[in-house]
Amino acid sequence: MTVPDLAALREFAAAFAAGLRPGDVVALEGDLGAGKTTFVAEVVRALGNVAEVASPTFTFWHRYGGSPPLEHLDLYRIEDASELAELGLEEAFSPGGIAFVEWADRIPGLLPARHIRVHIRGAGDEPREVRVIAPGAAP
Repeated sequence: MTVPDLAALREFAAAFAAGLRPGDVVALEGDLGAGKTTFVAEVVRALGNVAEVASPTFTFWHRYGGSPPLEHLDLYRIEDASELAELGLEEAFSPGGIAFVEWADRIPGLLPARHIRVHIRGAGDEPREVRVIAPGAAP
């Protein structure tokens, strides 16, 4: 699907949020500036959480309370899978919460087998292509 601007990406993210359930893991893929964090921020807002959402690039992980609790991981700075054991990021995938993982394609072994992939292509003021791949679907 093509969204013409960031406002439309936010609208899409809000609609996407309505289908999420506890236990869901959402892998976000796309270049720098594609809107991955904007997407997460809008989903968090749409799910009724008023937390300030920022990219967790330097901290790797933000937790937003609420029901269900929301986890937001950013793997941009992860260079080796061995770093994951030290960080304990797998704890973000609880059956009672929803997890968002930016740059999930960097460490594919971290994700549970059943996850939703959201690929965003584009940046800046240009239109974006958004592709959602449901669990079990071919890429």
